[in-house]
Amino acid sequence: MGVAYRLLGSAADAEDAVQDAWLRWSNVDEAGIVNAKAWLSTALGRLCLDRLTSAYARRQTYIGPWLPEPVATSEPLDVESISIGFLLLLERSSPIERVAFVLHQVFDHSHGEIAEALGSTASAVRQAFHRAKEHIAKERPRFAVSSEAHERLVRAFLAAVTEGNLEQMQRLLVEDAVLAADSAGKVRGAARKPVHGRVSICRFFQGLSEQLAQFELRFEVRSINGWPAIVGCNASGRMLVVTLETDGEHIYAIRNVVAPDKLSLPRID
Repeated sequence: MGVAYRLLGSAADAEDAVQDAWLRWSNVDEAGIVNAKAWLSTALGRLCLDRLTSAYARRQTYIGPWLPEPVATSEPLDVESISIGFLLLLERSSPIERVAFVLHQVFDHSHGEIAEALGSTASAVRQAFHRAKEHIAKERPRFAVSSEAHERLVRAFLAAVTEGNLEQMQRLLVEDAVLAADSAGKVRGAARKPVHGRVSICRFFQGLSEQLAQFELRFEVRSINGWPAIVGCNASGRMLVVTLETDGEHIYAIRNVVAPDKLSLPRID
């Protein structure tokens, strides 16, 4: 699930891919498999490559910003590669670049193993990996120096929003911060386009804070995609998950998932 989720950004799609990989595994002669873990991971890579190609096409008609499905985490194998910001960055790579990068960089599979699974050559996979690596190096998301520093900002931001403290919110945000909300077009009032700039974001949350009371939301800070994040619930269930991109001192991006189909928070490490 950890491999498939990093490749697809969707826990539901990852589960389907893992089930398909298991069916393939059940039909092979285990005596001929030298490394079961490598076989399963690379077979899964091929299945995910097929899904990525169709998923990228579907996202062209997605209503509003598309964000990865948030997942609950405790101690992920790799905190960076499971973060929302990093998964979004991977979306800008081609499907084969994404598979090559994740399987090699995060899970340490050789270019030859990946090539065999994808029906390609080691040279082509190596080139795809380097293209993805160069692109990621240019736009790598910011990460706080520690989970504790990040959590302090998360809690300060939550307090500013719930109290309607615009002055505090402005101090937390960088001037060119961006807010994106994924509602899949199913939540009334959710922003259909990203909100750019500290002033515009503060105005947005000023209006939102005035509406929060009617939803009777309870908030908690939980480990989501490797970092502390905000989860909001009411009597009817989970309503939102807000993740922040910070450097430990300021907030650069706010990503709010309110799409009902993305709020189950399955556990993936």
